[in-house]
Amino acid sequence: MGIAQSLLMRMFGRPQGALGRLGGIIMARTNGDCGAWVIELLEVRPNDRVLEVGFGPGVVIQQVAAIAACVAGVDLSQEMVDQARARNAGAVLSRRVDLRRSSVEDLPYGRNTFDAALAINSFQVWQNAVAGLREIHRVMKPGGRVALGFTPYSGQSRKGLKKMLAIADFTSVQIVDGDHGFCALGSKPDFLNVR
Repeated sequence: MGIAQSLLMRMFGRPQGALGRLGGIIMARTNGDCGAWVIELLEVRPNDRVLEVGFGPGVVIQQVAAIAACVAGVDLSQEMVDQARARNAGAVLSRRVDLRRSSVEDLPYGRNTFDAALAINSFQVWQNAVAGLREIHRVMKPGGRVALGFTPYSGQSRKGLKKMLAIADFTSVQIVDGDHGFCALGSKPDFLNVR
């Protein structure tokens, strides 16, 4: 990994230290609009339990918590967990928001827990994308919806996204373009036996 790539990872991929704090400030200002759009695409409802993977500074967590009954999230960066907990302090205190340091490949939640799941600009730094999608599939309720949102500056290609979602057993897979980037959507079939 080159120096520039290493710096970008410390700011945005797995934020840490002063660069991570700066990255969190930048993400808070740049990911909110895409997050709001993705929440609309997911059609989040008041009774939903929603998971966000790679929540960064917690801006999208805050947006989802204004709609959904319960919001949980995982992020590998302790810096981002701290920023997101501070931004969502009241909701964390009331236990409507649960934020943990963990990876998408090993989600600390049980089967059939969530009605919807989303990730904004984090998919491209997952260690194993298919394993992460399979874990999301595991924790989603039958009929649950998943959305992977990407801003124009994410560097994520559309190529292969639909195939990876299908390999992880998501159906109704599609890619939607919008003013804030693009989003890959899928559903967990409601007729499958739970793994």
